[in-house]
Amino acid sequence: MIIGVPKEIKNNESRVGMTPAGIFELIKNGHTVYVQSGAGEGSGFFNSDYQKAGATILDTIGQVYAISEMIVKVKEPIEEEYHLVQEGQIVFTYFHFASSETLTRAMIKQKGVCIAYETVEDEDGSLPLLTPMSEVAGRMAIQQGAKYLEKPKKGRGVLLGGVPGVAPGKVLVLGAGTVGIQAAKMAAGLGAHVTIMDVNMKRLRYVNDVMPPHVVTEFSNEFNIRKHIKTHDLIIGGVLLKGAKAPNLITRDMLKDMHPGAVIVDVAVDQGGCVETTKATTHEDPIYIIDDVVHYCVANMPGAVPYTSTVALTNVTLPYVLKLANNGWQSACQNDASLEKGLNIVEGKVVYKEIAETFDLGTPALV
Repeated sequence: MIIGVPKEIKNNESRVGMTPAGIFELIKNGHTVYVQSGAGEGSGFFNSDYQKAGATILDTIGQVYAISEMIVKVKEPIEEEYHLVQEGQIVFTYFHFASSETLTRAMIKQKGVCIAYETVEDEDGSLPLLTPMSEVAGRMAIQQGAKYLEKPKKGRGVLLGGVPGVAPGKVLVLGAGTVGIQAAKMAAGLGAHVTIMDVNMKRLRYVNDVMPPHVVTEFSNEFNIRKHIKTHDLIIGGVLLKGAKAPNLITRDMLKDMHPGAVIVDVAVDQGGCVETTKATTHEDPIYIIDDVVHYCVANMPGAVPYTSTVALTNVTLPYVLKLANNGWQSACQNDASLEKGLNIVEGKVVYKEIAETFDLGTPALV
């Protein structure tokens, strides 16, 4: 198969779809790989590294799309890329279709085979290709939240870990999935008081077993959320509904009850956010303030640590890329139920139920 790795052109997105080590494995399996010039530089991988691994370097993104049977990316195509996707071409990347009707309709029109990292699902319900980026984003959420709690950044002026004689900051984590647990771990390590909420008692029991005593679990409902936002300094939104839009757990009217200078980091922004006032921001302009509450809603948080993120991503995507390249998408998906769940849009038809429901596109087509 001919595989293309384009340079990411989303704002401040420095990750790349494949490391030289991943390219080496693809070449070893008899495939041809084209990499756009400079695609890996933001992650610390240079053209010469890809050439040594056996890839051919092309100058433009258009050349990479035009020659490739499969595109391996990190983020969804943005508007200027839509027309480059060809009919029948596999695009394997994070799509997060439920957060963008424009993207969904564009990919239906282009008739590509859109396989989304975030909906590839193992038998136990885990999301193997979303997990490493959720781990990065969950840990980063505390770093960023701690920074924006500082007064020069318009925050409340609270040190999360406190000092002797001064109580530590309070962190509220919504969701006890991968993002939530990683955020709680980092916040606890800084010495903050952490409350983590979920509707899944199994997850809360797990958190209770593995976290230190200053991480407190509580069942998630509107009453409890309204109670806690009045006293917490940093709120992390880490709620995920697979392939669907995240629910609004914090509404606009709740902001007035929060401390002025409190910070919300909505990691769920990729799926529309779990805070009503969430709107996607960029690393260039990461925050905005509503009712004196600082909102940090960067849609590609792991893009700020591209070396770590790219290596972590290739570690998990490469086995699936090899299956697709070795067998073609139809055979690969027939033989791997996890990969089949990654199919979102196939040659103009939506095949993933949650996306069809989000945009009232009727009953999803059968593959």
